[in-house]
Amino acid sequence: MAGQRCGACLKDPPPLDQCLAAVAYAYPWSALIQSYKFHAQTGLVRSFALLLRATPWVEDALEAADLLLPMPLSANRLKERGYNQALLLAQHLAPGKSRADVLLKIVDTPAQHTLKRAQRLVALNHAFAVEPLRAGELAGKSVVLVDDVMTTGASLFSAARVLKSAGARRVTGLVFARTE
Repeated sequence: MAGQRCGACLKDPPPLDQCLAAVAYAYPWSALIQSYKFHAQTGLVRSFALLLRATPWVEDALEAADLLLPMPLSANRLKERGYNQALLLAQHLAPGKSRADVLLKIVDTPAQHTLKRAQRLVALNHAFAVEPLRAGELAGKSVVLVDDVMTTGASLFSAARVLKSAGARRVTGLVFARTE
């Protein structure tokens, strides 16, 4: 999909080559995502995956992807929550391409929804890394980075930079909901 870029994007291109979202992060979706993410309503993932697949260009991105990588959680957050909501979504979208052992969150940052944009950017600096034993698997690959919500883009951008530094040719963000 070709698109126009603003002057700022031409001067300093965003690390994501493309970002696709099924819905706006607003009611009723925001309430459903909160239930999914914070109240263990994991059954919602099936509906989220169906809606994402029905979104223009998502099927093409999934088909072109070599790997689907969920946004990782820190060990503490995973222990608190008991599951990674992005991993469940990735597994429902493309089980054969989903990998949770490539991209790691190595810094336990504060919950992003509690921070302002500038704080998020600082908190996420050096928060992600590629598993050293898996880094070679990214060379020249097309990667889809999966998450439930994109607000400022700080998390996805930080992770995309790490993936591109490790050799990924293309990184597409795929989120269920995005703030407007």
